[in-house]
Amino acid sequence: MFISSAFAQTAPAAAAGGDMMSSLTGMLPLVLMFVVLYFVMIRPQMRKQKEHRAMIEALAKGDEVATAGGLLGKVTRMGEGYLTLEIAPGIEVQLQRSAIVQVLPKGAISSVK
Repeated sequence: MFISSAFAQTAPAAAAGGDMMSSLTGMLPLVLMFVVLYFVMIRPQMRKQKEHRAMIEALAKGDEVATAGGLLGKVTRMGEGYLTLEIAPGIEVQLQRSAIVQVLPKGAISSVK
């Protein structure tokens, strides 16, 4: 009596639209957390991996390097996935290329001895 039939027919449609908005606003914090996680953790890690890969590919015979295990040495031979590192006069070890973490400036090892 007090509610017109046109208003009564649009009420369920308005309620359904409100439910959709509330579900979207409920997912908004989750989406924002993923975006922040991407820019704070994932993207810098991908950049660091790309830089490491470029450094490994640019290695050359005679480079002085530091390994993940803390060894310092000079690259004497290079293979596809491995390289030979001279850690002391007459002492050579064979390592995977991925074990190299840093290329040192020329003469850095001789100043350590």
